[in-house]
Amino acid sequence: MLAIFILSLFVWIKHGFDIVHTAQPPDTFAFIAAFYKLFGKSYVLDLHDLSPELYYARFKGKGSAILYNILVWLEGVSFRLADHVLSTNESYKEVAIRRGLVEEHRITIVRNGPDLEELRSSGVDQAITKNGKPIIGYVGVTGVQDGVDNLLRAIGYMVHNLGRNDFSCVIVGDGSAMPQLQSLCAQLGLDQYVVFAGWISQLEQITSYLDSMDICVAPEPSDPYNDRSTAVKIMEYMAAGKPIVASDLPEHKFTAREAAIYARPNDEMDLARKIITLMDDPVRRAAMSQKGLDRINTELSWPYQAKKLLQAYSSLLQIDSTTLSA
Repeated sequence: MLAIFILSLFVWIKHGFDIVHTAQPPDTFAFIAAFYKLFGKSYVLDLHDLSPELYYARFKGKGSAILYNILVWLEGVSFRLADHVLSTNESYKEVAIRRGLVEEHRITIVRNGPDLEELRSSGVDQAITKNGKPIIGYVGVTGVQDGVDNLLRAIGYMVHNLGRNDFSCVIVGDGSAMPQLQSLCAQLGLDQYVVFAGWISQLEQITSYLDSMDICVAPEPSDPYNDRSTAVKIMEYMAAGKPIVASDLPEHKFTAREAAIYARPNDEMDLARKIITLMDDPVRRAAMSQKGLDRINTELSWPYQAKKLLQAYSSLLQIDSTTLSA
């Protein structure tokens, strides 16, 4: 925080700025914004995660009530100081209004739309597809709150209970739950079916993994955090033209719509059955892929969201948004 504050001072002195835009968490960025508000700068709060709900989700609802209340207080400070709030979806907007007491006219929904230029196809990875079996994929953070353990248990049910071994599963990403996930994979006897690719920083390699997958999964559990949050991975799956199996959560359904089929949250058996449904129906997979691409290309991709961001900036600066560039 100190380093960020010092760097911001250098930028202010060298270049100057009119708006401080903080993407939280952490909500403590509000204190940096508060300093600049003393000098007439506007503060835009970018509500990317619900810190209190995320805290409880990471600790499976067993976190400290004191820390939770501190997070709620910090969030409240951010809301009160903000001149404008950006929300990634309607659920977060509702929290800003209800818990943050932010007037609706001071909130703009700007979704985390994918940049289609960055996600341009780079071709399949032959090392992944060489056995010719369908590839079930997950791309994203592997934290406790992300439910990758649900995917592993679904894979275990497919193999040991439903007798399916005609697939491979690739998990791309890393996070705090990775050691437990690798241990669970071994306990379930799935080492020959599941590949942990780890964290990949090169975008071209990520798109290659996405291109190689036949079905992508968003297995988040239902909880106060995930029920309100938009999973960026879902939009990336759609932008890559992949059919999706997702937990039946409100924001998952809003984002993917007909590009996904939905499994009961926290039910690995239903998740397994939904994955098999798509494995056995290539025609349906193709139709879902096109639905996802159409929704990204016409509504959710970054150029559509950038316009809303520029409108929010221009309203604070009291200028025409066409004078700003994305």
